Amino acid sequence: MSTDLATLRKLAHLARLEFDENKEQQMLGDLNKILDWVDQLRQLDTSNVEPLVHLSHEINVLRPDEAHNTVSHQDGLRNAPRKDSDYFRVPKVLE
Repeated sequence: MSTDLATLRKLAHLARLEFDENKEQQMLGDLNKILDWVDQLRQLDTSNVEPLVHLSHEINVLRPDEAHNTVSHQDGLRNAPRKDSDYFRVPKVLE
Protein backbone atom coordinates (compact mmCIF):
# COMPACT_ATOMS: atom_id res chain seq x y z
CA MET A 1 0.00 0.00 0.00
CA SER A 2 1.44 3.37 -0.93
CA THR A 3 0.28 6.87 -1.62
CA ASP A 4 1.17 9.56 -4.12
CA LEU A 5 2.21 13.19 -3.89
CA ALA A 6 -1.32 14.51 -4.52
CA THR A 7 -2.68 12.56 -1.54
CA LEU A 8 0.17 13.80 0.65
CA ARG A 9 -0.56 17.39 -0.35
CA LYS A 10 -4.26 16.92 0.42
CA LEU A 11 -3.43 15.44 3.86
CA ALA A 12 -0.99 18.28 4.52
CA HIS A 13 -3.68 20.81 3.63
CA LEU A 14 -6.18 19.15 5.98
CA ALA A 15 -3.60 19.07 8.77
CA ARG A 16 -2.56 22.67 8.02
CA LEU A 17 1.04 21.61 7.32
CA GLU A 18 3.43 23.14 4.82
CA PHE A 19 6.46 21.38 3.32
CA ASP A 20 9.13 22.52 0.91
CA GLU A 21 9.90 20.17 -1.99
CA ASN A 22 12.74 18.32 -0.20
CA LYS A 23 10.69 17.75 2.92
CA GLU A 24 7.69 16.79 0.81
CA GLN A 25 9.60 13.93 -0.81
CA GLN A 26 11.00 12.84 2.55
CA MET A 27 7.52 12.94 4.11
CA LEU A 28 6.10 10.94 1.20
CA GLY A 29 8.77 8.26 1.74
CA ASP A 30 8.10 8.15 5.48
CA LEU A 31 4.34 7.96 4.95
CA ASN A 32 4.74 5.07 2.51
CA LYS A 33 6.98 3.24 5.02
CA ILE A 34 4.31 3.65 7.70
CA LEU A 35 1.56 2.44 5.38
CA ASP A 36 3.66 -0.59 4.37
CA TRP A 37 4.23 -1.43 8.04
CA VAL A 38 0.49 -1.16 8.77
CA ASP A 39 -0.16 -3.42 5.80
CA GLN A 40 2.25 -6.01 7.25
CA LEU A 41 0.39 -5.85 10.57
CA ARG A 42 -2.92 -6.33 8.76
CA GLN A 43 -1.63 -9.59 7.26
CA LEU A 44 -0.90 -11.17 10.65
CA ASP A 45 -3.22 -13.93 11.84
CA THR A 46 -4.68 -12.77 15.15
CA SER A 47 -7.63 -15.15 15.28
CA ASN A 48 -6.24 -17.03 18.33
CA VAL A 49 -5.07 -13.94 20.22
CA GLU A 50 -7.12 -12.87 23.22
CA PRO A 51 -8.10 -9.18 23.30
CA LEU A 52 -5.97 -7.11 25.65
CA VAL A 53 -8.12 -5.64 28.39
CA HIS A 54 -5.46 -4.51 30.87
CA LEU A 55 -1.76 -3.91 30.37
CA SER A 56 -0.80 -5.76 33.53
CA HIS A 57 -2.25 -8.17 36.05
CA GLU A 58 -1.51 -5.83 38.96
CA ILE A 59 -4.33 -5.08 41.36
CA ASN A 60 -4.91 -1.54 42.53
CA VAL A 61 -3.28 -1.34 45.95
CA LEU A 62 -4.28 2.26 46.61
CA ARG A 63 -6.71 3.23 49.29
CA PRO A 64 -10.34 3.74 48.32
CA ASP A 65 -11.15 7.28 47.23
CA GLU A 66 -13.44 8.58 49.95
CA ALA A 67 -14.34 12.24 50.33
CA HIS A 68 -13.77 13.69 53.78
CA ASN A 69 -12.72 17.07 55.16
CA THR A 70 -9.15 17.09 56.43
CA VAL A 71 -8.88 20.85 56.96
CA SER A 72 -11.55 22.65 58.92
CA HIS A 73 -13.05 25.88 57.67
CA GLN A 74 -11.27 27.90 60.37
CA ASP A 75 -7.90 26.25 59.64
CA GLY A 76 -8.26 27.06 55.96
CA LEU A 77 -9.02 30.71 56.65
CA ARG A 78 -6.17 30.99 59.16
CA ASN A 79 -3.55 31.05 56.37
CA ALA A 80 -5.50 33.39 54.08
CA PRO A 81 -3.70 36.69 53.37
CA ARG A 82 -7.07 38.51 53.38
CA LYS A 83 -10.38 37.27 54.70
CA ASP A 84 -13.82 38.66 55.44
CA SER A 85 -15.58 36.75 58.23
CA ASP A 86 -16.07 33.30 56.66
CA TYR A 87 -14.74 34.00 53.14
CA PHE A 88 -11.47 34.52 51.31
CA ARG A 89 -10.95 38.03 49.87
CA VAL A 90 -9.39 38.10 46.45
CA PRO A 91 -8.43 40.97 44.15
CA LYS A 92 -11.05 42.10 41.65
CA VAL A 93 -10.47 40.48 38.26
CA LEU A 94 -13.32 41.77 36.10
CA GLU A 95 -14.46 45.36 35.74
